[in-house]
Amino acid sequence: MPLDFIFLGAVAFFAGMVDAVVGGGGLIQIPVLLGHYPQVAIPTLFGTNKLASIAGTSAALWRYARSVQIPWKVVVPAALAALAGAWVGAAVVAWLPREAMRPLVLVLMLAVAIYTFRRKDFGHAETRELTAADRWRAVAFGAVIGFYDGFFGPGTGSFLIFGFVRLFGMDFLRASASAKLINVATNLSAIGFFASHGPLLWTVGLVMAACNLAGAHVGTWLALRRGTAFVRQAFLVVVSVLIAKLAWEMVN
Repeated sequence: MPLDFIFLGAVAFFAGMVDAVVGGGGLIQIPVLLGHYPQVAIPTLFGTNKLASIAGTSAALWRYARSVQIPWKVVVPAALAALAGAWVGAAVVAWLPREAMRPLVLVLMLAVAIYTFRRKDFGHAETRELTAADRWRAVAFGAVIGFYDGFFGPGTGSFLIFGFVRLFGMDFLRASASAKLINVATNLSAIGFFASHGPLLWTVGLVMAACNLAGAHVGTWLALRRGTAFVRQAFLVVVSVLIAKLAWEMVN
């Protein structure tokens, strides 16, 4: 058991570090949890993953908020809408097959990667001032992303960052910081949903949460120290890994 905690803690540390920069921690934690506990119900493992992730995401948000000017007037409405959307998305899983999302998400991820790669100046600097209309745009954006995260999940952090850059004119560093509040909201919603539909692995989740938090501190420090260009490069790496993972799962 102690060796299991050491292994899972190391995984959570790395996931927290990656997640703090550009998201994608679930790509690391979920496969490991599924492989390590093959007899445990999927909702239990998904909820445990969210329990581990929320600690690191909250820590990253706190550190970013001290160094980056987060546009709260659009991020807070988006987070509230995402909170509700994630619960609805998690509930819809019971009626609709999640696997139907995989081809669509693969196409969207390819489009995101190609667009970001071709636009060399994309996300390097802020491109416009936020307006009052952006609050309602943020509500719609948050609701859609929240629903997606509750229903399917992979790539939520990448979609958030791309959306904040493309729709609201943020640079990559501010978009990554803003995405953390949405992540906290959707994680809270998912934990509530999964905990109400079955037991979570609380001891495992709390051990991983502590390590995820430590990894988030390292990841946030790297992002703040290296700046927007580093976040953009990390974003492209994570999106490429997600594309490969989705394609592999479809082929197999």
